[in-house]
Amino acid sequence: MLLALTLGACSLTPEFSRPAAPVAAAYPAPSGLESGRAASEIGWRQFFPDARLQALIAASLEHNRDLRTAALRVEEARALYNVQSADLLPTINAVGSAGRSRTPPGASPLGRPVVTANYQIGLSLAAFELDFFGRVRSLSDAALSQFLATEEAQRSAHISLVAAVARAYLAERAYAEQLTLAQDTKRARDAAMKLARQRFDVGASSGLDLRQAESLYQSAQVAELALARLYAQSINALTLLVGQPLENLPPARKLEEQGVVADIPAGLPSDLLARRPDIRAAEQRLRATNANIGAARAAFFPRISLTSGIGLGSNDLSTLFEGASRSWSFVPQLTLPLFDAGRNSSNLSLAQARNNLAVVDYERTIQTAFREVADALVARELIDQQIQAQGLAVQAQADRARLSELRYRNGIASSLEVLDAQRELFATQQLLIQSWQLRFTNAVDLYRSLGGGLLESGQQAAASPLAPPPVR
Repeated sequence: MLLALTLGACSLTPEFSRPAAPVAAAYPAPSGLESGRAASEIGWRQFFPDARLQALIAASLEHNRDLRTAALRVEEARALYNVQSADLLPTINAVGSAGRSRTPPGASPLGRPVVTANYQIGLSLAAFELDFFGRVRSLSDAALSQFLATEEAQRSAHISLVAAVARAYLAERAYAEQLTLAQDTKRARDAAMKLARQRFDVGASSGLDLRQAESLYQSAQVAELALARLYAQSINALTLLVGQPLENLPPARKLEEQGVVADIPAGLPSDLLARRPDIRAAEQRLRATNANIGAARAAFFPRISLTSGIGLGSNDLSTLFEGASRSWSFVPQLTLPLFDAGRNSSNLSLAQARNNLAVVDYERTIQTAFREVADALVARELIDQQIQAQGLAVQAQADRARLSELRYRNGIASSLEVLDAQRELFATQQLLIQSWQLRFTNAVDLYRSLGGGLLESGQQAAASPLAPPPVR
């Protein structure tokens, strides 16, 4: 056993080396913030001050089926690790047996029937492999890495769910505000259409003016119906993410009053390796394939296993526990592969190919994370300017519509000029609402891409992903 423990420290697993990050050392767009709390340290309750959104996120974390599936995957991976790591220790069983047999006269050396009995009780060690070349240890390490990868995948699903609920809620608020705007516009155009009909009836305006007013009213009605459909569908999407009906919720804030935290420092691309659970999961999968190479290499070497037992045995139950009934067995077994038709070589090639695929997956995950952060930073630099410009455009169109109305009442401008101004005002107001939605959606995307959304309050530290589960 001492020799087994000594040689068990040997391993044929390649030394793990984390591949270099295949991205630039800095993001293409400056973040504009050099200091501040990292996204991974800001709890989602602090990031989203809207009480209604907080209630939706809390409900989704409890009832969302996809997140529940991810949690069950973790339990599955934990159980698989416990099963595999149990092979590192011997399995000792308590055994007991009793049997009776009758030998017929023709087969008995005594020429008469003989009835024999056999009773045994004791402990047995069933085929315990002495892990001289680290095969069992490598398989256990691979199972541990798979468990840690699944745990990181659950964290990634948690972050993605928080961001998805926030985006769906912002979309629902945007559609609600656009629907309200369309309804108000429809009522105003309905009044304008009735006035145009009265003017037409008394001969104060032409039929063209009436048809233009009716066309503008119908376009507002079409916009209202389309937005009502989109608003209802956004509620359905939010309900699916939350996992239960949207009931007993706090009142909603207006879109521009969300107050989502926007001043998050991006840091360096190298920080993503520690902050993003999906990158940590890809690294753990890479470690698992690396350990499987060690197990495949060890299959080329002899495998030594021990089977032994100690106990009591007797042909008579009354003498089973006497001193002379003691029995023991010790059966070491050496298995040396001589010819396997290339099975071990193919298994090694398979393990190396899967390791190469894991390297590519790890590098692609880093590149995807880098792009998500870079895209969010580029948008953050420009969206605020877009909102400011769109707000000025709304003011200008509102003044234009007001002045056109005055000119029309004084007989200076035509109704076509008024209708065109009203149409442009409605379009710019919708774009302003969409710009506010885009701004907060961008903040959510940056928060998620930097690893935020895992903590609730932001005051407790995240658990270390490297602690192995207990062996049961």
